[in-house]
Amino acid sequence: MAEVVFVVAVVLLVAGMVGSVLPAVPSGLFSLAGIWAYALFGSDPLGPLALGGLTLAAIGTVVVDHVGGPVAAKLSGSSNRTALIAAAVGFVLLFVLGPLGIIVGVIGAVFFLELVEGADTETAAKRSIYTAAGVLGSALAQLLLTGTILLAFVVVTVVF
Repeated sequence: MAEVVFVVAVVLLVAGMVGSVLPAVPSGLFSLAGIWAYALFGSDPLGPLALGGLTLAAIGTVVVDHVGGPVAAKLSGSSNRTALIAAAVGFVLLFVLGPLGIIVGVIGAVFFLELVEGADTETAAKRSIYTAAGVLGSALAQLLLTGTILLAFVVVTVVF
């Protein structure tokens, strides 16, 4: 049973890594599920420090997943309204175009809304590109976080 729990936990952690580069796959939640599956049903306890640190890292991954694009839009100079609408459009287009829908939706929404709010084409394009960089940077941050979680989990459970 203990080996099965370990394998399930590792599979969930790997799914978290894969999900970090695939939109709509909750990478942080998969990582959190893997950590807690082992913590609750594994044969050896993780220890409070490891469990707390891994849990916080997984929660941080969830936060990065949800705020990367909108925060990048806001930091590029877009309004709060534009950032929120872009996030909503990206979410809706996810179901229409699949993973590409998030990127196209967020970038297109920022560009369009910037033009509507009076920005010139160059400014709207610049803010859209910054937003795209934020979305891709968010995916990279998630990949690094979930990879670190997986590595730390294996070290804590196998080495120690």
